[in-house]
Amino acid sequence: MAGPLNGVRVIELTTMITGSLCGQMLADMGADNIKVEKIEGGDMFRAWRGGSYSAQFGAYNRNKRSVTLDMRSDEGREILLKLVETADVLVENFRPGVMKRLKLSVGELRERNPQLIVCSISGFGEDGPYEKRPAYDAVAQSLSGIASLFVDPENPQTTGPTISDNITGINACYGIMAALFERERGGPPRTLSVNMLESSIWFLPDPFANLTQQNIQPSPTSRSEASQSHAMRCADGKLLAVHLSSQEKFWQGVTEAFHLEHMRDDPRYADRMSRIANYFDMGAEFKGAAITQPRAYWVPRLEEADVPYAPINTLPDVFDDPQVKHLDTFFEIEHPKEGKQTFSRRAVYIDGNRDDQPMNPPPQLGEHTEEVLGELGMDAEAVAALRERGVIG
Repeated sequence: MAGPLNGVRVIELTTMITGSLCGQMLADMGADNIKVEKIEGGDMFRAWRGGSYSAQFGAYNRNKRSVTLDMRSDEGREILLKLVETADVLVENFRPGVMKRLKLSVGELRERNPQLIVCSISGFGEDGPYEKRPAYDAVAQSLSGIASLFVDPENPQTTGPTISDNITGINACYGIMAALFERERGGPPRTLSVNMLESSIWFLPDPFANLTQQNIQPSPTSRSEASQSHAMRCADGKLLAVHLSSQEKFWQGVTEAFHLEHMRDDPRYADRMSRIANYFDMGAEFKGAAITQPRAYWVPRLEEADVPYAPINTLPDVFDDPQVKHLDTFFEIEHPKEGKQTFSRRAVYIDGNRDDQPMNPPPQLGEHTEEVLGELGMDAEAVAALRERGVIG
């Protein structure tokens, strides 16, 4: 079954995460994604932990074809432009100015393909005081304020997964999808610009609204206080979370489940605003109760009381979670040379299923160079000559 983007061709000039995730999302929807990589080493993520086929590279590059090309050479640039002629979208995440130095500006690309949608991803935007600075996830998290909601100022330590990189890739995909839709309705081909700093700020609508509209100073626990979210350790060492939100029935249910009915008569917890004000006292009582019994004791009680709860799963636990198994979230694919790999399916269902999602393994460096050049009309002799001249890998 063909995905909704079947027939759309994407040329991807990206490395690391932001652009690669954007391209993978489009490919998961059926687009033909051609990832153009430098001859020596390709995408820097390939060698993240040694070798040329790291797990990090695989996480962001399934369902793509890899072509190696020296874009700095006249011949390499011409081959790229021939690919551009066949494409709908070009995605790049070089620093601002690099595409112009490669003689691949938007104007030069559109000379070869007037209908091309171009998406440029940067750290801080196309200009400004930070334009030339390198940007990575921790930089964008820190500048945008995300990190301040995680880092303990008394013992600063960055933690957690990639956030800013992933959000930026998702925003780029979102913009490209809109541009494709507009173009299909007769609109112009758009030039899109997405940056990590603003994508990260965009990801924090409620903290900024709370600050500017209600003067609520954000902290690492401000969301947990307002949402009445708590984490606790049980007697067997396993962790548990509850999220009470604003409904009174959840407060009633959690106090019943934890044998803490006496808290209902405590004026500190008389209503939701009081419970927010006394969040840490309430959490201490929950923790004191949870530690008296193993998690298996509390789970059915919370379930019976209809409390929003979950075990805090480790990543290995996630694979065995009954709902995850039911959804068939993970799948295995095998590269003929690199072996088996496990990935999660796309999170979007279409007409109730995901059967149209391609399931091709991440490519080896330059794995599809000959195949793609063949589609441009080059025979084996021509490809061999290009390789001899160092234009392709």
